[in-house]
Amino acid sequence: MQEPGNKEEFAAIRQLNLGDRSQSLTWLIVAAIATAVLWQIPWGNYILYPFTILATWFHEMSHGLTAQVLGGRFDQLQIFADGSGFARYAIPYSFDPIRRALIAAAGPMGPPIAGATLIVASRSHRAANLSLKILGSLLLLSVIIWVRSLLGLILIPLLGIAILAIAFKGSNWLKNFTVQFLGVQACVSTYHQLNYLFSYSAGSLGLSDTAQIQQQLFLPYWFWGGFMAIMSLLLLIQSLRITYMSK
Repeated sequence: MQEPGNKEEFAAIRQLNLGDRSQSLTWLIVAAIATAVLWQIPWGNYILYPFTILATWFHEMSHGLTAQVLGGRFDQLQIFADGSGFARYAIPYSFDPIRRALIAAAGPMGPPIAGATLIVASRSHRAANLSLKILGSLLLLSVIIWVRSLLGLILIPLLGIAILAIAFKGSNWLKNFTVQFLGVQACVSTYHQLNYLFSYSAGSLGLSDTAQIQQQLFLPYWFWGGFMAIMSLLLLIQSLRITYMSK
């Protein structure tokens, strides 16, 4: 006999595989396109405000955590009302160009990699549930350790609590779809400020991420902007293909 938990998981996956797969995929594609387009128009940041804040969190956390993993120090994360933000970190002067470039690239590319992982994880109910718990917990943990702006201290915990509530109380279908939706949002977060990818300057913050990569790896900033925009799209397409087309 199968255990009840196994029957429940099988039923959830079967439901997703049969009646709702096509509809779910359609909604995810529409959400990805709508999000990317709205972010390019005036007031788009505010129409999609929770996802704008989440996109900024993904971006800045990727910078900071990469610096930490490579041997630097992640000091704090700031998120502002207009949807912008920055990660303050310190790295040794002795850091080689590759590590410096990886930290700069982590902001635009870390979220799509994490997002693609979330989408693929949705193939298993248990993996989807675990992914929600990890993401929700990381949002809350980031507030304790790194987030230091008032807006971030208010909104990031709310996002974390909402995700954890779905993980613990949501239906199996809702958990799977939420993981996929958040994965899509992470993938398209590269397009949050598309013009930024193709800018040399970040204003008062100094060089843009792509300009910093240029400084370390020589190829022009616009090349790196185009490369990361294309790679983010490919990660989204491939993860959806694996999740929906491989069964």
